[in-house]
Amino acid sequence: MTTSPVERAADQFVTALAQWRVERGMTKKQLAARMGFDPSYVSHVEGRRHKPTEDFARRAEAVLAAGGAIWQRFQEYDELRHARGATLHRDPPVPVQWMPPGTGLIVEREVAELTYTQGAYRCRIRRALYNAGVEPVTRYLVKIAVDRYPHDPAGSNRHHRTHPLSFDEMDLHAVAGEGDAAEPMHWRLKLDRDAAKEVWLLFANDHGQFPLYPGERTTIDYAYTVGEEKWGQWFQRAVRLPTRNLTVRLDFPVEFEPQVWGVETSLAAEVPVRTPLERHNDDERAVFEWSTDAPLLNARYRLEWRFRGQSAPTAGDDAVPRPEAAAAPHGDAPQRATNGHELRASQRMRGIGIVQRGADLLRQRARHFQLPREEAAAREAVDALRTTLDRLEGVHDFSKGVGLAAPQIGLAAAAAVVRPPERGAEPVVLLNPRVVDESGDTDEQYEGCLSFFDYRGLVRRPLRVDVEHARFDGTRVITSFERAMARLVSHEIDHLEGRLYVDRMAADATLVPVEEYGQTGRPWAY
Repeated sequence: MTTSPVERAADQFVTALAQWRVERGMTKKQLAARMGFDPSYVSHVEGRRHKPTEDFARRAEAVLAAGGAIWQRFQEYDELRHARGATLHRDPPVPVQWMPPGTGLIVEREVAELTYTQGAYRCRIRRALYNAGVEPVTRYLVKIAVDRYPHDPAGSNRHHRTHPLSFDEMDLHAVAGEGDAAEPMHWRLKLDRDAAKEVWLLFANDHGQFPLYPGERTTIDYAYTVGEEKWGQWFQRAVRLPTRNLTVRLDFPVEFEPQVWGVETSLAAEVPVRTPLERHNDDERAVFEWSTDAPLLNARYRLEWRFRGQSAPTAGDDAVPRPEAAAAPHGDAPQRATNGHELRASQRMRGIGIVQRGADLLRQRARHFQLPREEAAAREAVDALRTTLDRLEGVHDFSKGVGLAAPQIGLAAAAAVVRPPERGAEPVVLLNPRVVDESGDTDEQYEGCLSFFDYRGLVRRPLRVDVEHARFDGTRVITSFERAMARLVSHEIDHLEGRLYVDRMAADATLVPVEEYGQTGRPWAY
């Protein structure tokens, strides 16, 4: 079986690491201890089970004093790993291993435009496609999702049940090709839900089929309309195919005084987009545009906005009032509830000091400790987390395990404590944690959150995560967590990055009220 250049470079790095470790007379455990890593980590890297990281390579080079040999092998591996994305800019297009299974399509350029006109948003997507596969392409999947309250899934679900998205109002049209050569595309329904639609755009119409054959290019252009009462103030593009260039454009009336910002979400983090948005005024329209020549596969790029003008629509202009569950947790306004159980669940959490969903602190990135200088502060935060977890044991049966992050008890610090599902197991302390690797194998399980305890939601997560985290003395380790612990740890790291589990739910997923959830007291099944 042939290996890729990246795999060969990784093997050369591992070979250099092992040779210099033996040259220095160190066991894997001894090297790991000198580098400040978990004892098993060097063994995992040499066994090709973990990918080397830049931090790992630097530390190995420093400890083994390899004269730059280890670091050079890592740089060669790292350059090849990143160069795979650069091949998207060459002709012919990217090699086969970059193609999503079963498609062979590349998006050479995507332009996504959202225009507000007379109480509705018109979305138009243009994608220049190249078939780099070996089979003709006869259809193209389009996913359309709306979310009236993107930070309140329960409220959005209720709203869209009352105001479902319909194909009649959407007026979906699509063509393939450009100018006089453009062909209307028929479409076939794949998914029809209140807030989400999926359709297959067919390379066919009343005159017959026109497949996109291997080596051919075309442009698909489709558009649809959604009323402002169903469209939240956000526009997101998900990169599901290898894409060379992505441009997102928003077009609003100047009188609305729009303010726009962008967010990039990947498997690792959610950060502001790396380049600023550009704005220009065209008569009475304000046009915002953002582009990237290197969109990451599986990343999501989201533009959000608010209107400051007095004549502009607001996020609350609905026939259905916004659910009070999203209100600030420490206010005195009464909460609406279908029964007493829903109200008590969140009240019990609030009563023992758990910050509830809606608080700004839960949406902020936690500050990392400067260790060992801030060791005392880190220990105080961990002690406070342990104390609160002790109080939680008398409130609920956490048979699936339980975790708690510092922002949930009002501390803007990068600390979390996770108690495994096994009775009597030692809690895991995480300081300044970050995920450095994860498995491609995933599963979906229902999760709850102490800051949103009235509901449960189905979330897909990797079955293994490797997490780099700090000890109180400042040394860092990488620990591998699997299955239930991988899910618990990932959930808490999300908290430290200002993310809640509802942000990871599928766009069409529905939250389950705790009184309807039938798996309380049972561990997750694998």
